[in-house]
Amino acid sequence: MLAEEMYALRQVLSRNGIGYCYSGCMTEEILLGIGNAIRRHMQAREADAKTSRSVFAVFVEQVQNVIRYSAEKLDGGGPPEMPFGILAVGDLDGDIFVSCGNLVAAADVPRLRANLETIRGLDKQGLKSLHKDVLRGDVPEGSKGAGVGFIDIARRATRGIEFDFTPVDEASSFFTLKALF
Repeated sequence: MLAEEMYALRQVLSRNGIGYCYSGCMTEEILLGIGNAIRRHMQAREADAKTSRSVFAVFVEQVQNVIRYSAEKLDGGGPPEMPFGILAVGDLDGDIFVSCGNLVAAADVPRLRANLETIRGLDKQGLKSLHKDVLRGDVPEGSKGAGVGFIDIARRATRGIEFDFTPVDEASSFFTLKALF
């Protein structure tokens, strides 16, 4: 990438308040390295301890979602496949945000959208009740965990969550989830 293109990218990131951006294979090692940088950023910003813990926990949950569910993977000819995604962390208009994106199967979009619409529409007590209900129930279809990841993100995101999908081709869409603090 030439200097002009790299500078243009830097300007787009800056205009959107993005202090940290990573695009590529998501691994546990990447999670650890970026996590340390985010902790330092929160300390430098002098964020209160609760906000710092929430931002870090949401960052971890979002990266783990990419690791578990991204439909785009680098196949090096043998295990492990490395999932692709993009992560952005920053400050904009007084809010801190953590945003992640990755490819998902187009067939999963209606289920994900409905689930996230439900979660986004709940208040603090509703999220707490849903969290308990999901933990007591069966593992949701398509989940590789307890199925509470999005609920946990919404519970910690003091200023709410935003999400979007954009079709990429017939088989896949790009999914983005943003948590605000």
